[in-house]
Amino acid sequence: MRFFCVAAVLATASAFTTSVPTAFAPLTTAGNNVFVDNDASSQAHRTRKATIVMDGKANAIRDRIKTVTNTKKITTAMKLVAAAKVRRAQDAVIATRPFSETLQSVFGGLISRLGPDNVDLPLLTSREVKKVTLVVITGDRGLCGGYNSFMIKKAEARYNELQKSGIKVDFILVGKKGVKYFERRGVDIRFKADCGQKPDVKDALNISEEIINTFLSGETDTVELMYSKFVSLIASTPSVRTLVPFSASAMTQEGDEVFQLTSSEGKFEVEREALDIPEPQEFPNDMIFEQDPLQIVNAILPLYLNGQILRSLQESVASELASRMQSMQSASDNAGDLAKRLTMEYNRARQAAVTQELLEIVSGAAALE
Repeated sequence: MRFFCVAAVLATASAFTTSVPTAFAPLTTAGNNVFVDNDASSQAHRTRKATIVMDGKANAIRDRIKTVTNTKKITTAMKLVAAAKVRRAQDAVIATRPFSETLQSVFGGLISRLGPDNVDLPLLTSREVKKVTLVVITGDRGLCGGYNSFMIKKAEARYNELQKSGIKVDFILVGKKGVKYFERRGVDIRFKADCGQKPDVKDALNISEEIINTFLSGETDTVELMYSKFVSLIASTPSVRTLVPFSASAMTQEGDEVFQLTSSEGKFEVEREALDIPEPQEFPNDMIFEQDPLQIVNAILPLYLNGQILRSLQESVASELASRMQSMQSASDNAGDLAKRLTMEYNRARQAAVTQELLEIVSGAAALE
């Protein structure tokens, strides 16, 4: 009877040992060697994948650690992709600078030649505001923090403000998130388009043509642009500006800024540089224009509007990508902290289980003495 009790204790202990036992393991009891056959126990130990402790909770924690670690890898990769796209947006802004500076310089020279009081063009004429068109730029995708929600709240607040003043409002929506939100609320949507990650001149042209046609046809009295101004990687400001009617003084006296993505001590940073106002181009008094200078100004205005729309799209995309970088960084940090806490919990569970098993073995051996 005592022989079988000792064999049972030995089989239990061998199930939790890390070494592979031999076919016959010696056990010394009261000065005598007893040989026990435990081939079945060693085979079970070799085929078992993990020790089940705490009713399977430790295994569940281990699986969750693996899931959190994989999620951290994904969010880190998304952050790096967003950083690369921010740099590409920066290069696009820099590439459009020469054209916009030259355009602004020529416009300033023509206004100086004609005189501000002698410029009478439809796009420069203000009229009584009875209807406003809001151009709202949002993103096409989520996972970018509060970027979309901030812009939508700003647009909704402006819409309610104009409605209370008795002014009619319709929308030109750029970005799928804004389109879905305002479509569900039944507002008047005049035009909608996708924003994309790489806005180009064609995208800006479609929007600017809709704005000009709407204003010149008298369907709206003013057009306001609402976009996210790219301030830094951790901040973007929802901004509002009037697109049309144009202000000649604003076009000739308005400076610009460029942003540059840099890295410092392993972290991404943004540097903004304020540019000087382009000097108006000087035209000699004896210069003869093949066309009336007023017609040249009228032809420049749509180009200027197209450039402003393109710049706003680029700023909004940069703001969206920066917000996504911060969101993915926060998600990666949270995943790392969660993985550490789960690892500690998993180790405590395994330690408690092993301690309990050792106590059971020692108690069983003590009961035999």
